Amino acid sequence: MLGTFLGLCLLGIGGFVVLYMLVDVPKGNAAARQQSNIYKYSDGSVLARVGTVNRESVDLAKVPKPVQHTFVAAENKTFYHDSGIDVRGLARGLFNTVSGHGTQGGSTITQQYVKNYYLNQDQTVTRKLKEMVISLKVDRRLTKEQILAGYINTSYYGRNAYGIQAAAQAYYRTDASKLSVQQGAYLAALLQAPSQYDWAVAGPVGKRLVQERWNYVLDNMVKQKWLDPTERQNMQFKDAIPEDPKGTPGEEGQKGYLVQLANQQLEQQLMSDEGMSRSQAESAVVDRGWTITLNIDKKRQKALEQAVKSQLTSKLNPKKRKVDGNVQAGAVSVDPKTGRVVALYGGQDYFKHYFNNATRRDYQPASTFKPVILAAALEHNATTQTGKPINAGTLYDGTSGRQVLDHGSKVGFAPPNEDHVDYGPITVQRAMDESVNSVFAQMGVDVGMTKVMDTAKQLGMDTEGMQAVPAQTLGSMGASPLEMAGIYATFDNHGHKVTPSIVKTAEQKDRSVHMPDPIGDQVISRTAADTVTSVLTGVVDDGTAKTSVAANPLRNGQQVAGKTGTSDENKSAWFTGYTPDLVTSVGLFGEDGKTRSHVSMMGATGLLPYPGRVNGGSYPARIWAEYTFGVTERARFDLDTTQGAAVEPTDTPTLSRTPSQSPSDTPSSKPPTSTSASPSGTPSRTPTRTPTQTPSQTPTSPSPTTGQPTDGVTQDPLNPGNTDNLGRQ
Repeated sequence: MLGTFLGLCLLGIGGFVVLYMLVDVPKGNAAARQQSNIYKYSDGSVLARVGTVNRESVDLAKVPKPVQHTFVAAENKTFYHDSGIDVRGLARGLFNTVSGHGTQGGSTITQQYVKNYYLNQDQTVTRKLKEMVISLKVDRRLTKEQILAGYINTSYYGRNAYGIQAAAQAYYRTDASKLSVQQGAYLAALLQAPSQYDWAVAGPVGKRLVQERWNYVLDNMVKQKWLDPTERQNMQFKDAIPEDPKGTPGEEGQKGYLVQLANQQLEQQLMSDEGMSRSQAESAVVDRGWTITLNIDKKRQKALEQAVKSQLTSKLNPKKRKVDGNVQAGAVSVDPKTGRVVALYGGQDYFKHYFNNATRRDYQPASTFKPVILAAALEHNATTQTGKPINAGTLYDGTSGRQVLDHGSKVGFAPPNEDHVDYGPITVQRAMDESVNSVFAQMGVDVGMTKVMDTAKQLGMDTEGMQAVPAQTLGSMGASPLEMAGIYATFDNHGHKVTPSIVKTAEQKDRSVHMPDPIGDQVISRTAADTVTSVLTGVVDDGTAKTSVAANPLRNGQQVAGKTGTSDENKSAWFTGYTPDLVTSVGLFGEDGKTRSHVSMMGATGLLPYPGRVNGGSYPARIWAEYTFGVTERARFDLDTTQGAAVEPTDTPTLSRTPSQSPSDTPSSKPPTSTSASPSGTPSRTPTRTPTQTPSQTPTSPSPTTGQPTDGVTQDPLNPGNTDNLGRQ
């Protein structure tokens, strides 16, 4: 055994010696590998050509010494006295590559420079062995200063910037020679994940991570005695926040948003297939000569842009009303049968608003989350507190501000309905139609919030870091139009998981990347998914979307399911809806143009009565209707369910039965009834189920709470027939 071990060691050493002799340092080719990427519509016509390389090398002497140290502190504290390789990190990377697990382990600055300048980002054993040998030779041939200069001049920093000079201009509008330590630390931190850490587009997680990385860099500088502790203590991250970016030629209008999402999805696939880190994947995609065909349908893309313009942006006048300048729109349209993103609206213009509203996750989806709660109830065969099965006809207490109970115990949550409307005993169908918060808050506890959030995750919501608490029943988490479109597409696709994909094919000169099938496994039963769809037809034909969608003159018999959502203080408003062959999620977001903070949209476009609330049933639903009814034909849902507004009753039920348990407060109205959608799209007024069950809980005295997302329906005092709470302009 000892002889075998020693023999293997000698064989390994001999193999390395031979490899060292055979592998020479190649000519640098970083700039030569950079070529324009071509992006195409689904029909093959060119959408954009992006790739004007933004690179300018600078002498290391022009970069302040403390800024040089930020990169060493971030990536390789032993750089000035190591041999050019990290043996343990390299061994870990080789093992991960051979075993097919994860990303390469840590690398020295020399190794990263070799990858950037001499090799490529491919994650293969051969490439890693070459990297090791070339790194050793480069470390012997070049000084540490030359290597560091090469590293910071060839690294990719995001915003299409290669090298520290281009990065200094892209992020701070200054030369590398004028960078402060705080700014240098930010650029050094950025190299770990350029797009995710870019402050202008980073989500909450990205912003937290880049701040942590920034602190890590400066603290390491103190440990290495490159930075005075007192000076470090006085440094604040706000002094490192960069300027807003400028768009790259070819990315004007909506093109930049489409290109951005395509790049992100391709990068994610490279990370999954080849074990690349995020920064490696970005460097391997941007300006690398890819031909990327998108799933975007040119006709539908144009129709979506026109719908946003005619129904919203043409009505905004920031000079007349300050609030109008704070309204941002985002939308994603998906084919539920294929999972293809066929149209996307990311904002007014990529050059004017870099943040993609279609993929941002920092606003509450509000009541568009309610169908997920119902799906969880149906999937888990949940029951009310009194043991009654939860379905479309189950009676709940719709009293506003009603305390949510868990088997007699108060959970400390008593959400109001919109405008504090009391509904009294109400069916689940009608509660969905009218978006009754008190009902779904109680339903979430009945089902179990852990099960609700598990179902949300199965349907496609990113629930990482979310707490399974009753407040989530009102959609108080963050979500994007892309995310919500995927969840509703899964409902539309009878419970088969839909992960929206914008990339159709991605090809490079010597390879192509196989993109995963957007249609996945059955994540909830067909009956549960189809029942949710059936119930959501009631929201359109009889509820909060009736005026803008059901009664829309453009409707040509299309059967529609959907849900409105309006968050607390009117900071976001949504309509996510679908026909049998198209799912589209539209969101409006109140965003301060200077601080990017969330602000109210109340009174935008001069809505009356002042200040008019921008509900999900107003502009989001109108955008959705103009777009959808313009690109779809008459179709009916193929539903496997006996419940919900879309199901025709076999007989005429009555409402003569009185609930056996009377509420303690007199209901404000008789129990509302569900209706069914007729084939022509005009609702009939026949209730679909007889409410024969008692309310799930006896109401207590109303105890309204504030600060939670709300959505419901009230009559406009200036227009009683208008149920979207808009009023007249």
